[in-house]
Amino acid sequence: MQDRFINCISQLPKPLSDALIPLLHEDFAGHIDAQQLAELVKASGLTEEKLLLALLPVAAALARPPISDFHVGAIAKGKSGDIYMGGNMELPGEALFHSVHAEQSAISHAWLSGETQIVDIVVNFSPCGHCRQFMNELVEGAQVRIHLPEQKAQPLTHYLPYAFGPSDLNVTAPLLSKQVHELSLDSSDPMIIEALDHASLSYAPYTSSFAAVVLETKDGATYCGRYAENAAFNPSMLPMQMALSTMARHNRLFSEIARAVLIESAQGKISLVGATMDALHAVAAVELEHIVLDPE
Repeated sequence: MQDRFINCISQLPKPLSDALIPLLHEDFAGHIDAQQLAELVKASGLTEEKLLLALLPVAAALARPPISDFHVGAIAKGKSGDIYMGGNMELPGEALFHSVHAEQSAISHAWLSGETQIVDIVVNFSPCGHCRQFMNELVEGAQVRIHLPEQKAQPLTHYLPYAFGPSDLNVTAPLLSKQVHELSLDSSDPMIIEALDHASLSYAPYTSSFAAVVLETKDGATYCGRYAENAAFNPSMLPMQMALSTMARHNRLFSEIARAVLIESAQGKISLVGATMDALHAVAAVELEHIVLDPE
């Protein structure tokens, strides 16, 4: 079991901790599939909702908040029945806009894993306005059920009445719906090909700035992030922050980054290169490879 989970395991009922420990192996990064979830429900004797609330300390152990030292965990349940954990992340000494909220981490985890709809969000503290707006961007986001300790589950509309969202800007394919943007580049570099694939799946209906980041560590592992825009603009999640959050979930140190690639479309109304370089240089002494693509 990974060391970061030792303390949270002691907070769980013993039947649950006994069933969960085998899952918390070296490669565990917060994903539990529907069958494993059903087995945990059976072993623990808890309802699924109570089980997910009980698992929040495990999700919070994925957090990396060096500024606030305030660990928030979130769990997104996909329509597939799988669950995806996330934790908040901050970059030491850097502006707070680089932060990733736990709900964003969990949702991006689900998106990168191929989920096309989130049905439940479980979180250990009430979602802030930023996260409520971010969730409102999702497919059927208004109906996402929010679960909090000691509170009745409520749809997002309870927490975000009179919401402004993608439909107000005539966007009919919200975040997590299948997006395929025609981007191409003649390259045999596996890392650039991976970045291109993720850029083609990115979500940028307001600026057409389709983009993705791939980070490679010294041992050759890669971690990716895609751009996820928001109707209110500021809650948009940058691909670099998503990639760093992915690294944090996988328990990797940012100092292990050996290579970083940003791919973005030339047709976009904005460029993400400045913000991407700022975040990268805050955590690693690596130069950013920036590739701008003309749309087909």
